[in-house]
Amino acid sequence: MSNSADSPQAGSSPDRKRGFRPVRVLTVAVFALAGLIFFTSFNTAKGTNIRTDTSLLKLSDLIQERSRKNGELDESNGSLRHDVESFAERDDGSSKAQDEKLAGLENSAGTQKVKGKAITVTLNDAPPDATAKLPGYPDPQPDYLVIHQQDLQAVVNALWQGGAKGIKVMDQRLISTSAVRCVGNTLILQGRVYSPPYKITAIGDPDKLNKALSASPAIQNYMVYVNVYGLGWKVTEDGTVTLPGYSGTVDLHYAKPVE
Repeated sequence: MSNSADSPQAGSSPDRKRGFRPVRVLTVAVFALAGLIFFTSFNTAKGTNIRTDTSLLKLSDLIQERSRKNGELDESNGSLRHDVESFAERDDGSSKAQDEKLAGLENSAGTQKVKGKAITVTLNDAPPDATAKLPGYPDPQPDYLVIHQQDLQAVVNALWQGGAKGIKVMDQRLISTSAVRCVGNTLILQGRVYSPPYKITAIGDPDKLNKALSASPAIQNYMVYVNVYGLGWKVTEDGTVTLPGYSGTVDLHYAKPVE
């Protein structure tokens, strides 16, 4: 047993010195912790409201910024390519037959402008409050009311089947390595991001292009959702249109095994 003077003893005097009280230490600890929290909050906020995320770069903002930069790089790349081709045409030592063959390959690759009669297909999401317009169909799930990747791919494939000489999705020309991909309700095409409505323009014989659209089983399935739930579908004939040549990179990117 301790013999400390602070230890309670029988018959101690009422005016003796008060002993150690844990409550005081706990109070001091609480105030110290509060001060640490205030300091940490101030150091983190640096004069901003830490209850909001206005000072943070949202993921959607980052995607849009990268998309804008990719668009600028595409334009710059297209301009540089045009300059290189102009210099090459001055005196490349090739024959007329070789030049014509090269021009044909460039047209097939989609790097040159193409002009002709065109149609445009526009796809759009249904209204968020859409209900089934025809009897016998269930109430729509959220998935039923948005454009999916397979819908865009179905239109592009049908237009190629209809003999399209060139296709543009939104403001970009498609080439053989183009991939039409959707993430959520946005389209990602060649490093750039788009939101609906989606416009697909094809140059070719309008009658053949329209027939190819009508004959596509995937589009026939899509039209059920158009008629029942109100997904957007519009086909217009545009007359004579000039599609731009593809101006992006043609490098192939592929996975590599880890060594």
